[in-house]
Amino acid sequence: MTLNLAVLLEESARENPEKPALIQGEDILTYTGLRVASRKFANALVTLGIRPGDKVALMVPNVPQFAIAYYGILSMGATVVPLNVLLKAPEVVYHLEDSDAVALVAWEGLVEEARKGFAEAKECENLILVEEPDGEGAPEGIHRFDELLKDSSAEHEMVQTRPEDTAVLIYTSGTTGRPKGAELTHFNMFYNAVVNAEKLLGLREDDVGIAVLPLFHIFGQTCVMNAGIYAANTVALVPHFDPEAVLKAIQNAGVTIFSGVPTMYQYLLRYPELDEYDTSTLRLGVSGGAAIPVKVLKAVEERFGITILEGYGLSETSPTACFNRSAEQRKVGSIGLPIWGTEAKVVDEVNEEVPRGERGELVLRGHNIMKGYYKNPEATEEAMSQGWFHTGDIATMDEDGFIFIVDRVKDMVLRGGYNVYPREIEEVIYEHPAIAEVAVIGVPHAELGEEVRAVVALKEGESATEEDIIAFTKERVAAYKYPRSVIFMDDLPKTATGKILKRELVDTGTEESATGKSGVAV
Repeated sequence: MTLNLAVLLEESARENPEKPALIQGEDILTYTGLRVASRKFANALVTLGIRPGDKVALMVPNVPQFAIAYYGILSMGATVVPLNVLLKAPEVVYHLEDSDAVALVAWEGLVEEARKGFAEAKECENLILVEEPDGEGAPEGIHRFDELLKDSSAEHEMVQTRPEDTAVLIYTSGTTGRPKGAELTHFNMFYNAVVNAEKLLGLREDDVGIAVLPLFHIFGQTCVMNAGIYAANTVALVPHFDPEAVLKAIQNAGVTIFSGVPTMYQYLLRYPELDEYDTSTLRLGVSGGAAIPVKVLKAVEERFGITILEGYGLSETSPTACFNRSAEQRKVGSIGLPIWGTEAKVVDEVNEEVPRGERGELVLRGHNIMKGYYKNPEATEEAMSQGWFHTGDIATMDEDGFIFIVDRVKDMVLRGGYNVYPREIEEVIYEHPAIAEVAVIGVPHAELGEEVRAVVALKEGESATEEDIIAFTKERVAAYKYPRSVIFMDDLPKTATGKILKRELVDTGTEESATGKSGVAV
């Protein structure tokens, strides 16, 4: 049996040759145009000596060349290694060497860090530069993306890879140690795209998706690009999240489905000129990547007149693992039910399933689970204990099978012997009218082990004091749970996908320097 993920593009182009596949601003690339360009790129890679099974890194933002290179790499039998465009040179070196990449495709705007990383990385022999539209040309000695396409033939026969071959080597965020490369197979990626398109989103022929989630991230890659290409939808590309650019794209391209992380929805709601844009084409919103506060979900639905369906997944699960199916079959605050073909259960420390309603670690198994961490059998064995993938998330499952994420195992705060789950406290603080963003973390404490701290950003024009927020929370949660200190920031640090980076908030000062008092009252 053979299967190549690039068949998504091949089939849609065969059936819808002149339909717009990608839109960026005024530029339109049809399905035929995308297929021809990807085939040319596949041939260019072969000319450079790249062979089936090789790894090709892709450090490109949401521009048409990402999709061209992505499907071209797959079509000639190689593995795509998507890299975060914000990586610095030492990180580029690590990813290239750890993945055994033989080539790096990089956007010209990132050339300084890409070139430094490429120069130091062992075994990576080819740097292919994607020019910006107004670029002045590539430095001497570097392959130019456009010239490779111009000099290559469009005659190409897709390599017939096996379903279990690695299609994408996606690196985890590295919140615990150095990033690990999750090996996602052609079958993992193909089937997750199909399940998203058909069973979860119910994509229609006339749907227009928006790729504002980075395509180097598995959420945007599978749920927006691959699912959209499979369904022969049009995908509007936005290189980086900016409320004005997103709203323009929604209005001009007639976007029907918006997929994003909670912070994106919050920024759109707070955008001062929101009412100047026509967003009436939107029919569905998808939220993932982090838990969306219930208050934010309801505000978005009321303002845009759409249903927000929350899902859940990780890099290791291709990514979608759980999802709320529809407005009629969902529970607000839940990540929904396991997707078709995936099993889920909540277990204790010895992998025994806990009773419904009790907390434990969420574990999964199914067609979407990675085949392992690249060159890391120890980490693979730890993650895949007893045949189930251990997510590292604390969850509960109700009597109907709906799953509720309580927190990350490693985010849990152990205060004086009591477990404090930050998400629970964050939901409460979001109810405060002045709060735009909040992250609850644990900070070291000499007597209690850890103390609870809230790091917040206020809405524009709003004001609140540390005492206000502490008192507000204290009235609504048990005595051991409320934060004893509050740090104010203009904007909380985030990943490229908009997820709040809690690990960067840990060094927000000691209890005494942050609050002017010990904050140890029980």
